[in-house]
Amino acid sequence: MVYSEECAIIFRLKGILEFACQLDNPNGSQSQSTISKSFQGLRSKVSSKNIVFTVCNSPILIWPNTGFQSSMESLTEASACGDILQYIESDDGGSKKTLKKKDKKRSGHTVVNLKLLFEVTDPAGNEAPSLIRVDTQQHCVKMPLHLDCVLSVTTEESLASVCTGLVETLRKQLAEMEEVVQRYRKGSSFLVPQPFHFQLPEPAGLTTVIYPAGVPDSQLQAIREDLHRKFELPSDRPYLRRANAFHFPDVAYKDGYLRNPHIHLNPPNIEDAKLYLVQGVYIYHHYMQDRVDDDGWGCAYRSLQTICSWFQQQGYVETAVPTHTQIQQALVDVGDKEPRFVGSRQWIGSIEVQVVLNQLLGVTSKILFVSQGSELATKGRELANHFQTEGTPVMIGGGVLAHTILGVAWSENSGQIRFLILDPHYTGGEDLQTITDKGWCGWKGPEFWDQNAYYNLCLPQRPKTI
Repeated sequence: MVYSEECAIIFRLKGILEFACQLDNPNGSQSQSTISKSFQGLRSKVSSKNIVFTVCNSPILIWPNTGFQSSMESLTEASACGDILQYIESDDGGSKKTLKKKDKKRSGHTVVNLKLLFEVTDPAGNEAPSLIRVDTQQHCVKMPLHLDCVLSVTTEESLASVCTGLVETLRKQLAEMEEVVQRYRKGSSFLVPQPFHFQLPEPAGLTTVIYPAGVPDSQLQAIREDLHRKFELPSDRPYLRRANAFHFPDVAYKDGYLRNPHIHLNPPNIEDAKLYLVQGVYIYHHYMQDRVDDDGWGCAYRSLQTICSWFQQQGYVETAVPTHTQIQQALVDVGDKEPRFVGSRQWIGSIEVQVVLNQLLGVTSKILFVSQGSELATKGRELANHFQTEGTPVMIGGGVLAHTILGVAWSENSGQIRFLILDPHYTGGEDLQTITDKGWCGWKGPEFWDQNAYYNLCLPQRPKTI
């Protein structure tokens, strides 16, 4: 996904505030106003002169509500926010981070991370301490509020306006957290509100939604329906499930798998050709991962895992990507294979992939039959239509090999076509450069296919849901 050049920097502000309130009667009518007063106190706190922003990996401190101050004398309120980048050290050896155009094109944004702090001392006053005795029984409620605010701006925006915008975003997020706390409260039992960021189609852009911790997506359907109407989103696919949350380009994935290696490739040079590509995020699954030695027999299993990861990453399912054993057991459960198939090293093909997707994920698929590989060069229209409407990875099996098709470059006028192939036969580590340079993920011509072998293509269909 390529974002607008106008939104060149994301300022991401994170911090923790403690919510605390005393409830005389947790089920009484006054509890709601008591909770509101506590949240109002927090909103006043972020509007106070004691609030401080620290820019991560830099010596910069900002007091957003008292005028911009920093250890960097060259930075003022009127400074362009892009100027702050020269003072931020990268994580690789302390070299200075610069704004590179190629990074902007691929990630869409440069991220500036900030932390929320408060001055802990106030000027001494003349007030004397006082003691108050409360005889009524009270319930004390405390919980941490993990604030996570984002603000997308151009590089020419002033630092003063960025600070003002972040404070306003903090106040807005606290108000939305209050709504979630009030909605899901049961007496003195509170659910912690959690912020999630989503990259929505323009004009909404990068948007934050607050969900209650511990409530699964399946129970938030009505909330998502309201949000889809608010942001005028299509009602046939997920945009706002937790799995759809925006992944910041400066944050590494914890599981170690590569996602979307194809975005690092240049498109093929075909006159009048248009690109029709997989939509969304998938994980590259291939031979020898997960300590499973499937070299020589597991290519279709790996292609199936890549497809399953797409449905997981898009939020259609919450289940983990199935293992080889789980795939085999699913085929036994539907009566497609005998029990001895589980634990074997037997191949599977496109029809079995279709069966497993339906059995484990409830996903239906279309099968495209090609009597010989030479006919694949004529299937540009069918594949282009699939990637335009469904956008899912396609598994293709023929002879003894299976591959994943991630898209096509196809000219309707000349009929020329190139296939974007993700090859599950790769046996190395998660080395993006090797995978792209050596063609394990790359554009292939019609000659890539065995011209005389038959092929079956499994085209998974999106469920109509949000």
